[in-house]
Amino acid sequence: MTNPALKPWSESAATLVAVAAGRAPADLVIRGGTWVNVHTRETLKRHDLAVAGGRFAYCGPDASHCIGPQTEIIEADGRYMIPGLCDGHMHIESGMLIPAEFARAVIPHGTTTMFVDPHEIANVLGLRGVRLMHDEAAMQPVSIFTQMPSCAPSAPGLETTGFEITAEDVAEAMTWPGIIGLGEMMNFPGVVAGDPKMLAEIAATQKAGKTVGGHYASPDLGPAFHAYAASGPADDHEGTCEADAIARMRQGMRSMMRLGSAWYDVETQITAITEKWLDPRGAILCTDDCHSGTLVNDGHMNRVVRHAISCGCDPLIALQMATINTATHFGLERELGSIAPGRRADVILTSDLRTLPIEHVIAQGATVARDGTCLVDCPHLDWPEDVRKTVTLGRQLAPQDFEITAPQGANTVTAKVIGVVENQAPTKALTAELAVADGRVEPSGNVCQIALVERHRGTGGVVNGFVSGFGYTGRMAMASTVAHDSHHMIVVGTDRRDMAAAANRLGEVGGGITVFKNGTEIAMVELPIAGLMSDSPATDVAAEADRMVAAMAECGCTLNNAYMQHSLLALVVIPELRISDLGLVDVTRFELTPLLEDN
Repeated sequence: MTNPALKPWSESAATLVAVAAGRAPADLVIRGGTWVNVHTRETLKRHDLAVAGGRFAYCGPDASHCIGPQTEIIEADGRYMIPGLCDGHMHIESGMLIPAEFARAVIPHGTTTMFVDPHEIANVLGLRGVRLMHDEAAMQPVSIFTQMPSCAPSAPGLETTGFEITAEDVAEAMTWPGIIGLGEMMNFPGVVAGDPKMLAEIAATQKAGKTVGGHYASPDLGPAFHAYAASGPADDHEGTCEADAIARMRQGMRSMMRLGSAWYDVETQITAITEKWLDPRGAILCTDDCHSGTLVNDGHMNRVVRHAISCGCDPLIALQMATINTATHFGLERELGSIAPGRRADVILTSDLRTLPIEHVIAQGATVARDGTCLVDCPHLDWPEDVRKTVTLGRQLAPQDFEITAPQGANTVTAKVIGVVENQAPTKALTAELAVADGRVEPSGNVCQIALVERHRGTGGVVNGFVSGFGYTGRMAMASTVAHDSHHMIVVGTDRRDMAAAANRLGEVGGGITVFKNGTEIAMVELPIAGLMSDSPATDVAAEADRMVAAMAECGCTLNNAYMQHSLLALVVIPELRISDLGLVDVTRFELTPLLEDN
């Protein structure tokens, strides 16, 4: 989105020409730095940058002719001047923060442009929620472009959302000023099958001249993949291996390689660039999902760039994948993503291209952060009161709601189990032999219970199943109203009493994440806005999230960023096995499947 104070290039050209020619003074001159030029992939020592009206006017060896009495001077002292970093695909809601607080958290890390898909809030509040996110994004001192969510529900017939997104909603959103394209088209089976609704959404986006986001979460690179590519998605971030990256780039799709809080898909795909030597213009770095603890403690796009470099990527290529490649992909190469005349003056000063310390951040010509501190205001919307009251359980839940009844007379059963895979979004479809006590199936060992509690319409519905991989021990339960993408409530636990207590607690506070151990709450992250986000400062939310992660570990969890794995257990568009309000979902076949097998 364009800051209202920033004029279009067409209206700024006369001023930029006058400054570059020395007839008018610049607002700002950055002097004596090493210009990292992502157009030519070179570093140019002892160069200056002159800025006027929030845009670069002059980029060259000596900007002394652009300096007037009121010109602000920043001495680069030989440091690298790199473009502000761009995140090509992300969900603000995953940070547990509203757009303003998310911006405040990432600005010190050098992120000056974000392309965001608010499909989490779309599942809870529909088009109205998207508009609220879009409007607050437009108020920020950095550039936040919104992709209109495409799939709510993500898999029609396999889940029930709070609201549905229609092709008419998509067409309307394409007229909004900050909409850059269509969010990830997750219903890839529908697209491959020629679903009219999905194809209509893509068509509405293409008619508007905007970018269609992709989401092909399948290892099958045969005819189904080619059919999906033919529908029009311009990118895809669901690749997990080198072959995935290569296949996407060969089809003219940008391979978006992600490093989020729990998705470590850069290292396994970057070899397409570093070893197979494919043209890096076909690759983009992104985060997809980062929770607040990662943002505050580890970084944002600077973390992704550093990681790509540590995986063997040339620093200049890694920077291209986080700046100009992203801007070009969304048709904004002449607007941002590089240090060049006319572009938004988004620039970072850093003393090292490999470790990438973010020492000074300038966005649209103004200093916004220095040495890890955000120095600008990030304004909030006045979020409506009803948006803070979206968790409706319909009744108090009891331990009996989490019982799984065994077939009559059975002493053991064979149960399907969702197998969590560390650092990846896909799960495994496993089975386990479980004992029966008093007619109830009892989890044991590394297998614990999972339940999805309906929270949009107050039906009181509870669907039960089993999950493994978290490592929980003792008596515990964890519940969250963040449950991609339908965002019902997910409860995972070893004890039905604690599971009921955790679910009721979230109904009481209006959403968030809670951890119970031995009947006592030991961590809580309150997320009152749509049950997904907090409007508290990122540092406060991160502190609560850190306590939540520590509480999970106290309960025996050993997974890296296990909360992100928890939040995806209802994501019925990523294989292999998930849970929804309608039952257990086999995502390899896109059909409901019974929990217990016939013995």
